[in-house]
Amino acid sequence: MELATFTQIVGWIGTFLIVLAYYLVSSKRLEGTNKLYQLMNLFGAIGLGINVLYQQAWPSVALQTVWGAIAVLALLKKTKPANGQAKDAVADAANKQ
Repeated sequence: MELATFTQIVGWIGTFLIVLAYYLVSSKRLEGTNKLYQLMNLFGAIGLGINVLYQQAWPSVALQTVWGAIAVLALLKKTKPANGQAKDAVADAANKQ
């Protein structure tokens, strides 16, 4: 497979993921804080990013970089327990002993 064809396929997959994520949130089938939503945005941004990088479409490269970074930050925030949750977990563990 030629590189140009590969980047087109990856770009279309990325487009599909981002549009599907937007549809699912807009139709209230997913919450914006849902891990699946953020993963769809992250992999969509990667797919589109590969395509626009190949085409040297620099404004779009910047957009996909920021889009992906936002998704990564949201995923990292989702994996960290909030201070209140961490304190509750410690208190629960202490009470079980």
